[in-house]
Amino acid sequence: MSPRPSGRKITAAGSALLLATTLAACTPNPSPEVAVRSFLLAWQDGDHAAAARYTDGDPEEVERSLVEMREQLDLASLRFGLGPISRDDKENATAEFSAHADLGIGDPTWDYTGRMPLAWGPDGWRITWSPSVLHPDLSDDERLAVSYETQERGQILDRSGQPLVTADRVTAFGVIPADMEDRETGVTELAELLEEDPAPLLNRVRSAPPEQFQPLVLMRDSSVNQGLLADIRRIPGADVQEVEINLTPQVAPFLLGEVAGTAEHRVSSRVPGPYQAGDTVGLSGLQNIFQHELAGSATTQVVTLDADGEITGVLEAWEGERSGVIETTLDVGVQRAAENALTGMPGNGYLVAVDTTNGEILAAANASDDTADDGALTGSYKPGGTFGMVAALAALETGAATPTSEVPCVPSVEIGGQTFTNPSGGSLSFDPNLVRNIAFSCNVGFAGLGEEVGADALAESALRLGIGQDWQLAVPASAGEIEIGDDEVELASAMIGEHGVRVSPLSMALAAATVADGTPHAPLLVRGDAPSAGEGGAPSEADLQIIRQGLREAVVQRMPELTIGVGEGEVYGQAVRTEQGETALHWFVGYQGNVAFAVLAEVEPAQTMMAQYGVMAAQSFLSGMAQGLPEVPADAPLEEADLNAVEETGW
Repeated sequence: MSPRPSGRKITAAGSALLLATTLAACTPNPSPEVAVRSFLLAWQDGDHAAAARYTDGDPEEVERSLVEMREQLDLASLRFGLGPISRDDKENATAEFSAHADLGIGDPTWDYTGRMPLAWGPDGWRITWSPSVLHPDLSDDERLAVSYETQERGQILDRSGQPLVTADRVTAFGVIPADMEDRETGVTELAELLEEDPAPLLNRVRSAPPEQFQPLVLMRDSSVNQGLLADIRRIPGADVQEVEINLTPQVAPFLLGEVAGTAEHRVSSRVPGPYQAGDTVGLSGLQNIFQHELAGSATTQVVTLDADGEITGVLEAWEGERSGVIETTLDVGVQRAAENALTGMPGNGYLVAVDTTNGEILAAANASDDTADDGALTGSYKPGGTFGMVAALAALETGAATPTSEVPCVPSVEIGGQTFTNPSGGSLSFDPNLVRNIAFSCNVGFAGLGEEVGADALAESALRLGIGQDWQLAVPASAGEIEIGDDEVELASAMIGEHGVRVSPLSMALAAATVADGTPHAPLLVRGDAPSAGEGGAPSEADLQIIRQGLREAVVQRMPELTIGVGEGEVYGQAVRTEQGETALHWFVGYQGNVAFAVLAEVEPAQTMMAQYGVMAAQSFLSGMAQGLPEVPADAPLEEADLNAVEETGW
């Protein structure tokens, strides 16, 4: 016969139940503390059958209740601490315990204090079983669940507040858990039809209120066919809903980025943050970088449900963060003009435009339509003769040339055993000063100044125009780099943008902006970001005026198409052709008013003939900003007059 309990009051310290206790007694549960500790240890370890044996309830019912709680909350882990135990009398006691419930990846942890009554019986002390042992506020006809209230995805805006992302109609595939015959089988079948991993989908379904539709996979309507819908609806409890989500970028897809559901593209297992199956996640660009701000986070609640699946109480709630908007410096009109200007390129191409007064990026476009193609910002290219503005500045700053000194521009020159020639093989027969060398992109003239300028001075002048600056942008970007040795051949080659000089279209647009405004500015794309401070100081106004004269004369003398029909304000710029590997690079770098821009076209060398694709794109870009976009589709065939104008180059 079991010994009678003593009448002493027992108090157990709130120690964590992470180590088993060695018990020595002839009675299975000789004290309330032993019974409670043993029950909590078995429950914590997931040995629900063993835990049930420490209660006075039906073992199968208790075991089922413990298992269902773990599934209803989709628990990753459950930890307990033993609290005080009070004797009501010789045969009854009440124990408190602390519970630490981890609700899973991305979800909060739920801490609460539980209580359980105990009674003395033939087998010693046992827990008096009822659902309130799971949680004090849980009644006999209630169950637990986790409810999520998700946020509407935020918007990305241009500089004037115009939305840049289209709200698309999306099909949400999901289930109503209460209507499913077998949740695991049904969700797995749904996942197989959608070619998704069933695990994250099951996690959400297990812990969800059973009467509520649970969206699990989002799919654009264009990807949904009637056959798939019919197959889905044959699964008991599966259903679809139509929703609108800000998904598709209207412009600059590589910059704004793609959006998917967490199950789509297999991203659910690698997305950081509090996201569930069926939520939206940015995969690239600003959508990815500002995922938290755009998606916000769900309000999560641990709730009690009645037999009909209706919420009867909220046991704990974690308020989510509201989604917001991202304000960019982009100008949707300038961006559209940039994208339109790149249509019809025989190869790839880029155009970046910035505000000369502050470095804000107005447009960034590619011709490839590839959302992963960010070469406009990150590319590494030879600038060729467009580097003449840097070479001229270095020559002026070192005294290698003055505004009035002669800078010979003959057809060719030999430096260190290497022959340098002008692009057209021509020369300047009269007044070959620095301005005219810039205007006519005289490689021979600039190459001849290299040794007197020196590597350090050339790099410092490039830095003053923003090339090689150590600035940071919200998205990956390159400021270019200058790596020049003191060898006379390398110096001569660097002066004409060939050796040791690499730039991105963004860095060249910023260089043109510095020439226009007189003050170097780091680029800015997202409002609120602090632009990096410039290095090296500003060039002198007198030196910049010489460069401006050269760039204006280049347009007037060599690019008359940029003097009419391109809006108000004179156009300044330089256009060159150079080669990098097996590709011909056509550059135009310049500015008009407060807009500085760089165009780069990558084409097959054999395709170039007489056309200068950088200039053609520049003309289209400026016309697009001034007059608006053409009413015909951007990919419409060119008129015969247009074909003649480009001399049948295939553009």
